[in-house]
Amino acid sequence: MGPTPYGDEIIQGAVVEDDGTRFTVWSEAAETVILCLFDGEEECARIALGRGEDGFHSAFVNGVGTGTRYGLRTEGPYDPSAGLCFDPDKLLVDPYAVELDRPFRYDAALAARRGEGADTATLMPKGVVSAPQPIVQAKPPLWHGGGLIYELSPRAFTMLHPAIPAAKRGTIAALAEPAIIDHLSRIGVTAVELMPISAWIDERHLPPLGLKNAWGYNPVTFMALDPRLAPGGMAELAHTVGRLHEAGIGVILDVVFNHTGESDRHGPTLSLRGLDNRAYFRHRDAEGGLHLVNDTGTGNTLACDHSAVQRLVLESLRHFVRHAGVDGFRFDLAPILGRTDIGFDPHAEMFRRIAADPLLTDRVLIAEPWDIGNGGYQLGNFPDPFLEWNDRYRDDVRRFWRGDAGSLGALATRLAGSADIFEGSSDSRTVNFIAAHDGMSLADLTAYENKHNQANGEDNRDGHGENLSWNNGIEGESRDASVIAARLRDIRALLATLLMSRGAIMLTAGDEFGRTQRGNNNAYAQDNEVTWLDWENRDRSTEEFVASLSALRAEFTPLRDCAFLTGRPENAPDVEWLHSEGRPMQIGDWERPDARCLTMILRAENDALAVMINGSGDEVGFRLPASLGSTTAALTGAGGEVRGEHITVAARSVALRRTENR
Repeated sequence: MGPTPYGDEIIQGAVVEDDGTRFTVWSEAAETVILCLFDGEEECARIALGRGEDGFHSAFVNGVGTGTRYGLRTEGPYDPSAGLCFDPDKLLVDPYAVELDRPFRYDAALAARRGEGADTATLMPKGVVSAPQPIVQAKPPLWHGGGLIYELSPRAFTMLHPAIPAAKRGTIAALAEPAIIDHLSRIGVTAVELMPISAWIDERHLPPLGLKNAWGYNPVTFMALDPRLAPGGMAELAHTVGRLHEAGIGVILDVVFNHTGESDRHGPTLSLRGLDNRAYFRHRDAEGGLHLVNDTGTGNTLACDHSAVQRLVLESLRHFVRHAGVDGFRFDLAPILGRTDIGFDPHAEMFRRIAADPLLTDRVLIAEPWDIGNGGYQLGNFPDPFLEWNDRYRDDVRRFWRGDAGSLGALATRLAGSADIFEGSSDSRTVNFIAAHDGMSLADLTAYENKHNQANGEDNRDGHGENLSWNNGIEGESRDASVIAARLRDIRALLATLLMSRGAIMLTAGDEFGRTQRGNNNAYAQDNEVTWLDWENRDRSTEEFVASLSALRAEFTPLRDCAFLTGRPENAPDVEWLHSEGRPMQIGDWERPDARCLTMILRAENDALAVMINGSGDEVGFRLPASLGSTTAALTGAGGEVRGEHITVAARSVALRRTENR
């Protein structure tokens, strides 16, 4: 054993050395940790690891090298009511494994109590001893400021793409294909955010329903990529990151450090549970013994205030920067990173260690700032430099375009960077989005008032009941030309609003061309055409609409700025809010419940942009001030035309007028 480049931390996992491999794993409570070596499917050796200081178990095995398949077993007391789950019949995956020989498959035997089930070795993936992986020289993140983040599932995004070779569809390698990079570049993507790519397992209720986890938010290991997504392992990810970087597109990984697929007390024993359940997972004392805390809604919660969990999280993050050169991370259910026994702590040790780490300190960090635990909603409370998914933006924009009374002021606050939420920061830390993987697609917001999750096998009980959505008169699919036109109008108004907003923005893959999930707002179990993007039938005109607005955003400097819009200084304000009549908005204008129209004016050195928003059901004539300039460089958006001295903006739409001041 030896130190890592990050202080005196012990190198864990399987490390190839001269003449053999050193295996190291941590468990404070296990009496013995046993290394199991495999030749094909046959277990050919069991070696007890020697216990050293601080709970580290280690052994050097002579003659074992690259390609060797291995797992772990533990000996110790079995008393789940006391949080002790040691069972030598359960083969365990090394949490520091960097490669697995196969995907996880759920089987009830994996959850059997000690003495009541067979040996699980034939059911479990094995870790693979890997040669030292190439170091990628990490460059400063490509993505910064008010760029466009594009959230995608590598599988769903590429499964039906006609230009991708069939053998690559559904993999990370497909994202390096020219057709994919061309699409991302055309619509102005500055960073892709890959939904989880680490190895995961299906929830136990899915196989009997004939369903599979399609999203990956049920991890078992954190460093080993899922073989279904990355059959080429880390080299495949590194190659894809490199190709995207060549195109000027950053890569952000969605990581899940809040729970594992070992689920609740009835769940399978796969890795951390069998190694040291009490240390790795948060528990609470209750009548009858220790109970797993469920701050995630998935059955267990990682104890991120424990040093063993912190080591695992930090080394996992370093692994992807060091060997793939990724630009940053989005943290699922991120309050758990700062969770203590008394609630969320924005100064928690985990945050401090990430900020101080030489490989991580400059990476893009994005928090999903909520979970269901104690103090679970923490929007605006994460430490710098974390950006945060802004669900207040999502909801206020939806409310405005749904037609809710009194929503104009909230819309302006969101357009301006949400200073009411992030006022303690010098710049806005918002990540603005209208739709994400979790919830209805953007197009479905305009076509479904209610969720339609029957395909998930839970009698439509799952998923959020309130989506702030509307259906334009008919629920679901329609052939009515007027309904179709109204929905298209609303889709473009939503997209234009997002692209004209201050701060980082995020678009979920396919929302630029009208993807639908048929009203399913919890499509995690739909690894099929419900979530696979339909490239052949996409709305190319809306796709081009997004491309044109994204090009404007990239070109017009004030749209890329992340500073809050304040309306100051008075002699050259960074934003002007105007009534449709062309005069400055007054308090009474903002407070009118039926106020539906607004002009936002942004100015650069030699030009200006007027964003005219008409949320009413009628076309409205907007008057712009003479000071804006007279040379119209463009008049674009969801609907608008010049009529005399007025710009007539169509009902429920956004129009843009860019002028040049000479």
